Amino acid sequence: MSQIISLSPAHRNGADPAFCVEEQVAHLLRRAHQRACALFLSSIGADNLTPTQFFALARLHEQGPVSQNHLGRLAAMDPATVQGVVRRLSERGMITRAPHPQDRRRTLLTLTKDGEALIAGLLDSAQEADARLLGRLSSEERVTFLALLRRIT
Repeated sequence: MSQIISLSPAHRNGADPAFCVEEQVAHLLRRAHQRACALFLSSIGADNLTPTQFFALARLHEQGPVSQNHLGRLAAMDPATVQGVVRRLSERGMITRAPHPQDRRRTLLTLTKDGEALIAGLLDSAQEADARLLGRLSSEERVTFLALLRRIT
């Protein structure tokens, strides 16, 4: 019995049938990232935080005061990105920067009362965004999906 193969428009136009954009991991991850960001921003967007700023505040909420360098590692940000995030959050009064008491060359970051109140009020919304993103997956699929993401990151 012969198998009927439906070719995408690109394949019908002579493109390499072995390559299909819709099946490329990077393309699918980019699309998943776009959807995740859209859902996340729709949940917390009223507070004008980027996902990167949110996760920096969330890490400070979890960890307490940390150095700027350590925050970058905890939130998976490169030094230039963490510097910009810290500057913007500091300008908004969400965090304070002060010299580290034991090593004045390091900067210690701490949530302000406003920063703590903001992040505490957004944690449920962030969890809701995750639930909406993973809503099409069964409980078992969610566990597997998250485990696989952790392995590739």
